Amino acid sequence: MVRLFAYLMLGKNCFSNVHFFGVEIKMKLLVTLLAVFLLNGNALGQSEAPMLNVTFDDVLALPTSEPDAVLEYGSDQFQFGKLWVPEQSQHPAPLVIMIHGGCWLNSFDVHHTDALNHGLVNEGFAVWAIEYRRTGDDGGGWPGTYDDVLAAIAHAAEFGTYGVDPARKAIIGHSAGGHLALLAGTEFSEAELIISLAGIADITSYAAGNSSCEQAAVQFIGASPAEDPAAFIAANPVNKSLHPNTLLMHGEMDEIVPLDQIESISAAKIVVPGAGHFDWIHTQTSAYTQLVERLEQALKP
Repeated sequence: MVRLFAYLMLGKNCFSNVHFFGVEIKMKLLVTLLAVFLLNGNALGQSEAPMLNVTFDDVLALPTSEPDAVLEYGSDQFQFGKLWVPEQSQHPAPLVIMIHGGCWLNSFDVHHTDALNHGLVNEGFAVWAIEYRRTGDDGGGWPGTYDDVLAAIAHAAEFGTYGVDPARKAIIGHSAGGHLALLAGTEFSEAELIISLAGIADITSYAAGNSSCEQAAVQFIGASPAEDPAAFIAANPVNKSLHPNTLLMHGEMDEIVPLDQIESISAAKIVVPGAGHFDWIHTQTSAYTQLVERLEQALKP
């Protein structure tokens, strides 16, 4: 088809009409139609290539959907979660518990992963996206943030009435949420899978950095590693016996949580070439496709 288009373009001044599949067509019209097909990729039978190293704004531009329920798991204004349940499911849906990131700061909330949650529910998973008290909120920081995450995960046991199978669950988290997911996996052994997406796996070494998110780790703990080493030991996944089905998924080009964050931790790892920090929460990336594949392997019969 590409050769035909080139031939027609080169020969467009040699004749005015052509016969295409037995039909006489004006040359100008034929060239226009072929150009449209090629630009859309339809003539080659190809879909758009997956996006790589997307931005936070790219994520926010994606379509979202309203949750089926917004449920409280505590009395604080930030102790709630959003529950999505797939439509027309013949059996209770497996559950993905999503812990959002944002450097543990209250500048970022649960809503920025709505596109990911929308995508996962369309893949047939129920999604419990949890909010929690963060650094800057009353009671947020260490250990209040982590206490909220544990309470929200435990609350999911009550979702049977929503058409959800809480016994088939994965706990996943992105960025700072990945750090919290790794810790939570040590306390919920019944979970099928724990996934850290671009997560902070070694908070002590991360807090030694100078970027705004790295320094947010110091704010989260409330001290530097030198000032409160015991708190950093308690909050560091590298010091824990992780859930046996723990998976670290990371982008090769991540500049917010560098790839060396996962080097010192003993767990299964997947590194996606060319992927950045936000690819995991964008539904048009190869990173997202690999995430869905792993969830299907763990949660679907």
